[in-house]
Amino acid sequence: MKRSEKAARIQQILNRLHPSVPIPLDHLDPFTFLLAILLSAQTTDKKVNEVTPALFAAAPTPAAMAELPVEEIRDHIRQIGLANTKAKNIHRLSQMLVEGGGEVPRSFAELEALPGVGHKTASVLMAQAFGVPAFPVDTHIHRLAHRWGLSNGTTVVKTERDLKKIFPEKNWNRLHLQIIYFGREYCPALYHDLDGCPICSWAATQKHKSEEKRADRERRQRRRG
Repeated sequence: MKRSEKAARIQQILNRLHPSVPIPLDHLDPFTFLLAILLSAQTTDKKVNEVTPALFAAAPTPAAMAELPVEEIRDHIRQIGLANTKAKNIHRLSQMLVEGGGEVPRSFAELEALPGVGHKTASVLMAQAFGVPAFPVDTHIHRLAHRWGLSNGTTVVKTERDLKKIFPEKNWNRLHLQIIYFGREYCPALYHDLDGCPICSWAATQKHKSEEKRADRERRQRRRG
């Protein structure tokens, strides 16, 4: 089966299983959304949503956030991984936004020039806040694209290029969220039954299924021993 044929079938399955895809990170506007995305690195969306209400109440705008000491920002997000680095990035990012007029920029180049904002973070914001076609690829989407034979890329950059080639641009923003929701509900990283998965069962190769089963056996053996 060609990648384009796989992509079309996968899109049909995702549309059926996840017709509605709300943004999983709570936010008030593009600024608070940007901070929530930044905070979500190496942390669950659930944990981010637990700590951001108090942070956003204390400083809902770039100007207010820039006035908060880094230590106070860190206190609000201390339950989140890399809290010290993220607090420093949030503080400096807010200062830079104030210096630039107080608005969140609407270009990839300007966003990626901000502290703590990489291409994936910028892509999520551009897609979900501003409606600009983008296909944010994190480690989870990278893993599923490899499982499904949609990309053999060794990096998220290559996987993003591959996915953009085989899915229509008009679907990119929605697909990003659909794949995330599908992964959480049906396609976990470890101890996954690929043969019982709505997509892996037919999209993954036998070689890949065997490799994952072997890796799971080895993980279980290490845990026992």
